[in-house]
This record gives sequence, C-alpha cells and structure tokens, in this order.
Amino acid sequence: MKKTFAFLLLLALIIMPANAVEREDVKPVKNVILLIPDGTSLATVSMARWLQWYQDPGKPKLNIDPYLCGTVRTHSSNAPIGDSAPTTSCYMTGQPSRTGYVSTYPESDPENDIYPTDPERAFQPLATVLEAGKILKGKATGLVFTCEFPHATPADCSAHSYDRGKYEWIAPQMAHNDINVVIGGGVSLLSEEMEDYLRDNGYGVYRNDLKGMRADTGERMWALYGDREMAYDIDRDPEEQPSIEEMTRVAIKKLSKNPDGFFLMVEGSKVDWAAHSNDPVGMATEFLAFDRACGAALEFARENGETAVVIVPDHGNSGISIGRKDCTGYDKLSKDQLFHQLSLYKLTAEGFAKKLNSVPNAEVQEVFRTYAGFELTPEELDALNNCEDYKNSPIPEGQRKKEDNSSLYSGSLTGLMSHVITSRTCFGFTTGGHTGEEVFLAAYHPQGTLPLGMNTNIELNEYLCELLGMTHDTLDELTGERFARHTEVFKNYDLKIVPAKDGKGSPTLVVRNKKKQLTITPFSNIVKSGKKGEDEIRLNSVVVYVDKNNTFYLPESLRDFLK
Repeated sequence: MKKTFAFLLLLALIIMPANAVEREDVKPVKNVILLIPDGTSLATVSMARWLQWYQDPGKPKLNIDPYLCGTVRTHSSNAPIGDSAPTTSCYMTGQPSRTGYVSTYPESDPENDIYPTDPERAFQPLATVLEAGKILKGKATGLVFTCEFPHATPADCSAHSYDRGKYEWIAPQMAHNDINVVIGGGVSLLSEEMEDYLRDNGYGVYRNDLKGMRADTGERMWALYGDREMAYDIDRDPEEQPSIEEMTRVAIKKLSKNPDGFFLMVEGSKVDWAAHSNDPVGMATEFLAFDRACGAALEFARENGETAVVIVPDHGNSGISIGRKDCTGYDKLSKDQLFHQLSLYKLTAEGFAKKLNSVPNAEVQEVFRTYAGFELTPEELDALNNCEDYKNSPIPEGQRKKEDNSSLYSGSLTGLMSHVITSRTCFGFTTGGHTGEEVFLAAYHPQGTLPLGMNTNIELNEYLCELLGMTHDTLDELTGERFARHTEVFKNYDLKIVPAKDGKGSPTLVVRNKKKQLTITPFSNIVKSGKKGEDEIRLNSVVVYVDKNNTFYLPESLRDFLK
C-alpha cells in the first residue's frame, strides 16, 4: 500500500506542471512585452518551423518553442470566430466585443452573446492594458507592427471605435495618446496636425527614414514606413525598411530607459494578410520574421530579470493544412517532397505580382526561373495575360477574357500568384478568411508564474493585468473614470454640440457655466479652456465621440475645471 501511494505521489509530481500557480499568485513584473502574430493558425507555425529546419538543419526549433505553455480560446462577444478588432480588444480590455469594434463595449445581442452584456454600456470606450499601464503605473508604452498604424491590432491598444475602418477617428487618438514609441507602417496616414503634435511634445518623427530611426537617441519616437503597410519580410528592401526584429530591439532599448518600466505590443501583422491571400510563402516567412522578434524580446527578458513575455495570436486564418486531398499520396511524401519547393520561393505572391508588373512580358519566365525555380505552364501564362491587373500583358484590357481563367483562377494578379505558388506544393486551404480554432500560447516569466493550459481571451487579459499589478476591476474603474458620458459628467451645465463646419468632420462639445467654458474636440487629449479657448488642458487619455448615440466619452475630472 505504501509503495503504491509513493508511486502515485511520484507520478503526480512528474506530471504536475512545475510552474502551475493559482491566478492570484501571479507575480507582477516591471516590464511586459506582448507579441501577437496576427491570424496565425497552429499549422502555420508548423509549416514555418519545417521551413526553417529544412533551410538550416542546425535550427530545428523556433525561438518560441521552449515557452509554449497552452492555448487560448479567442472569440467575439456574439460569435466564436472573430476578426482582429474584437479579439485583440479582449486581450487588452477583458471584454469580448463585436466584429470591427476597437476596444469598445459591444451592442447587446441577447440571443447570441457568449457572455451577458449590458445594453446600457453599448459603444462605451474601454480602457486598455496599455492605457492603464501608462496612467496608473507610469510605464512607458510602445507599439511595433508591420501594417498601417491605425489598423485593428495596434489600434486596439490605444484607440476606441465601433468601426475599425474609421481611420479618421482612430489615427488621431493614437497620435494623441502619448505612446512613447511607435514603429510600423502608415506614412500617408500621419496627418500634418498629428506630426505637429508629436514634434511639439518631444518626439522624433521619421517617414521612410531608416537612417533617421537608427540615429535617434531620444526616448520618444514615431518611425513609419510605406504609404500604408510595410513590405512582407521576404520582399523587403533592407536598405529602406527595418525588420520586425530590429524594430522590436529599437523599441525595447528606448522603453527600458523608463525607471517605472514599460508595456510593449509587437504585432506580426502580415501573417494574417498572407493567410487571407492563401499564400504559404508569405505566411511561413512572415512568421519566421516574427519569431526572430520574439527571440529579441525573450533575450532581453532573460537578461533583464524583471520582464514577462506573452506570445499569442489573436485568431486563426485560412484553415491551412500540410497535406491536400488532390495531392495524391501526400501523407507519404518525404521532407524534400513537402518542403523543397517552398524553400525555393524568394518572393511572396504579392512580391511576384509587383515583380511581373515591373518587367516586360518577355521576361516573365525568367522571373519564375529566378524566384521560384520553375516556369509557368501555357495555361498559367494565358491566365496571367488575361488577368485584369497585369500591366504588361500583350492582350489589351478590353480584350482580356476573365472566363478563360475560370478553370485555373479568376481574380487579382496577387490571387493568381497565390494559386501558382500553392499548386506546386501539397498545402491546402479551406477558406480565405478567419477561423475559430484555439491558438497557441507561449510565455516567459522571471519567477515562472505562467498561464498554463487552455485560457479564454478574458483570462489572458486577467493575466496581463496581474503582470502589471492590477486586476480586471482596475480596468473597469479606469473605464468609468476616463470614458464617462458627457451628459453625466456635465449634468448641471449648459451643453452645446456644435456640428463640424464642413459637415464631414466630428462635432465639438462646448460646456459653459457663468464664469468658465470648455471646448472639447474629440479624438484628442487637448481640451480648450476659456471663452476664447485661450488656455489648454492636457489629458493623459483621449476624448472619444460616438455618433451612434451622439455622446462624448471623457474624463470625470474635466468637471473640476469648471468649478
């Protein structure tokens, strides 16, 4: 009996996770780095790992591999499959939200809501972990990404909107939210007003200026590349755009100068974009570039001793599989047969499309011999020449026959290139959209208190809060303080909402009493005080306007300026 008990005890100790802890025992840390590979299904990680190992036999594992610790069930408020806006919103706010919502409380959908929602709170901006770290803990904050800066995931950290596409609302919030370091895409989306605000407040601002970013010695910086998104890593000109690894290292170096610590979010944005295009080259190489950024973050964390790292996708995408039904005998193929062709590609589908539009039609086959290791078939050449957005086709636009492509592919040039790339592999796709499977979770904590097992996206937010020495209730309280309805904050004051002069912009809120006046413009942290707006009040959060309910959401403390 004693031997049996001893054996069972030993077995329990062997299988019990060494770092499993109760959630209340999570040790707060000085710095938190959250890394999100957008739209990354587990099969994408497997494909990238195989590609890396095939290309370099000395690297069988990814940087994230020693830190894999569980999965996350990620979803919208009323649907199991979410887009980047509500899924990352939940990581940042602890509240699931609806498709397209950026850190904003969802409208109630009683028949479908996965968790109960409060109809009275619909459209209220929700305080994020980044905002709480800055406001309550004095931490420096940073964003690194490869999409344009107002895109869903970076926006989820630092802006609020029920429509992820309203860049005219989101971009100024991000500029005015006093994020210490922002590096990514979107040169054309940074307005003159935003740049003036940044420069006036001590930021180095760099547009397509790699040398400028590298030479900057300040602690505040915006560095943007590309009119909208940055190039895929494999297509990138390293003399013009930095890698996501370099961007991560630059951000950490600057943010770590803050004695109170920092919160940094790094997004591998275009894994998702490649998945939408069913482009296995883009998916694998973008994830490997992201994994190198993870390596930089983990290296800093291990050396620093006061930093936690959390790595998690926001959702899956494309239903990619290593193996495809019409690829006969795929389950018996060798490593060479499955991954050799993938290793030969030197461009993404988008990269091939751009290359073909930049060279004469006579050089098409040379492009594929050089960058893919094969030539197009006559059928593929015909499909290319009939493709609507192929600029160098010998067939005039009006004479191109889309129906001739129907047996192969009908659509954009990038889409055709994705088909050509995939046709030489045994990878398969079920969709060009998001998918609802759980995503991987990896983490590092200097004291080993990790989020093991299956976590919901709400529980992941709780873990992030606890790393910063807060709780989800702290976020709720901050939401109430910083994003209160203007009708409640200024209940007994004279209120007037003045429409935009051009009829296209957002209105202005004017609040008066007998002696004082506030003029409040949304999507900014600057409030004008005085009858003529001669004085400025600078907030450490932004004011948000929602047209759906004609409401300004703003700090309760603004009322004190009228006393």
